[in-house]
Amino acid sequence: MTRSASLVTSFVIRGDAAHAPRRGEVLMLEDAIIAVGAEGRISSVALPADAGYAEAAADHAAHPQAIRLAKGQYLLPGLIDLHIHAPQWPQLGKALHLPLQDWLQKNTFPLEARYADTAYARRVYDSLVAALLANGTTTAVYFATIHNEASLALAEICLARGQRGFVGRVAMDDPGQCPADYRDPSAEAALDGTAEFLDAVRALPGNGGSLVQPVITPRFIPSCSDKLLAGLGRLARASGCPVQTHCSESDWEHAYVLDRLGRSDTEALSSFGLLTRRTVLAHANFIAGKDLEIVRSAGSGIAHCPLSNLYFANAVFPLRAALDKGLHVGLGTDIAGGHSASIFDACRQAVAVSRALEGGVDPDRPAGRRGRPASRIDFGEAFWLATAGGAEVLDLPAGRFAAGLYFDALLVDVNAPGSNVFFWEDFDEPTDRLQKIIYNATRANIVGTWVAGRRVHGG
Repeated sequence: MTRSASLVTSFVIRGDAAHAPRRGEVLMLEDAIIAVGAEGRISSVALPADAGYAEAAADHAAHPQAIRLAKGQYLLPGLIDLHIHAPQWPQLGKALHLPLQDWLQKNTFPLEARYADTAYARRVYDSLVAALLANGTTTAVYFATIHNEASLALAEICLARGQRGFVGRVAMDDPGQCPADYRDPSAEAALDGTAEFLDAVRALPGNGGSLVQPVITPRFIPSCSDKLLAGLGRLARASGCPVQTHCSESDWEHAYVLDRLGRSDTEALSSFGLLTRRTVLAHANFIAGKDLEIVRSAGSGIAHCPLSNLYFANAVFPLRAALDKGLHVGLGTDIAGGHSASIFDACRQAVAVSRALEGGVDPDRPAGRRGRPASRIDFGEAFWLATAGGAEVLDLPAGRFAAGLYFDALLVDVNAPGSNVFFWEDFDEPTDRLQKIIYNATRANIVGTWVAGRRVHGG
């Protein structure tokens, strides 16, 4: 039993739970008793084998805010989505047959330009945040747009709905790569707008606990001038804010940066001061060798977006190689480059593409020369990426059930109407049940979501 004294207990929840506290380790916490303090952090976790379990059970029985899970209900750590384009929510599932550059110019940039209308932004963002919470996403890392008011509206909605949000006002000023009606007029304007946004988010009423944090967000190197990138690097050092951007996402982007700057995305971002312990690099499909070491040395994290990588990179990120080198990696849906709002789907996709990379996919090649050996991950590693791994990227005290961490959690009910999860009492072991949840649970199964101890979805 782990306890954190001096905490006032807000509620106590008892039932079956599961988490992946470390990569390669999945623990089933059967009949666990978890006490949550008034500030939203876990004050104790008691298991039947613990010496203090009987006392914890008595505390649960007497507590006025006791929750008892039903048979078939499982408590999991909240899901963490490291890469979401919030303004692209209306185009979810559209135009994914196009190459990245065409997709951006013909569909995405015209849509994002509409967010000059803050009322439109509020309508879209409220729908998005509500849907993500219903899908169990307790922490979301967002790209917004170049519009300060609309981007601040996203931060306000995250705060009001109780989602932990990392929100970035996008900076993009290169007239050669950005449309005339959707770009910052100059590097100076982008830097001023970013600095103002950082201050505005930090000053939001009710955000004293920093549930919502601002993120410095150069869209990617092709859309930013060198002057803007260098200025954002200086702002990152001065402010200590997180940074997010795209890195070596596609053949086109990777080649463009090499041609323009004579070095890789990773080397360039490092030279501009944009690789920090608080940096999240989306995709990173084509980083290898020296680039992996640069990212590892900086302590930066990677948002692995398995589905959109297939669509726009025609490649598979070498996830296992990155993890084996000690890089911080979590998962991203990449809404709307990925067509699903569910991190459970990202788990499934991560497993599938890792096996495709290991085994290869060209039937004209002999099996021994078809793939990259030792590349696959399993469901447990995917579950870790979605929870504790994502928390590690963000240096966030969440992602597992332990005293002192935030109680970010989702409640999965395998007996919910419309469930695709089926258990067989004489056939499934506890870890089999978790595996079935990871592979088969949908939004219909998520009947409760908590962020920092506050129930933000479900009755």
